[in-house]
Amino acid sequence: MASIDPKLLDILACPAPHHAPVVQEGDVLVCTECGLRFPIRDGIPVMLLDEAQQPAANGA
Repeated sequence: MASIDPKLLDILACPAPHHAPVVQEGDVLVCTECGLRFPIRDGIPVMLLDEAQQPAANGA
């Protein structure tokens, strides 16, 4: 698992219109508001809406 520097994590925000904070869950960053999941590749967060995965439906 690639760990993101906490200082960087503090300034990252979801690129969707609400710009909510994100939290790291394994190898992805997850938006705290909409649940979009952004991959971390080679230690670099890919914060592009085109690369985001939709949140899992009800724990599925």
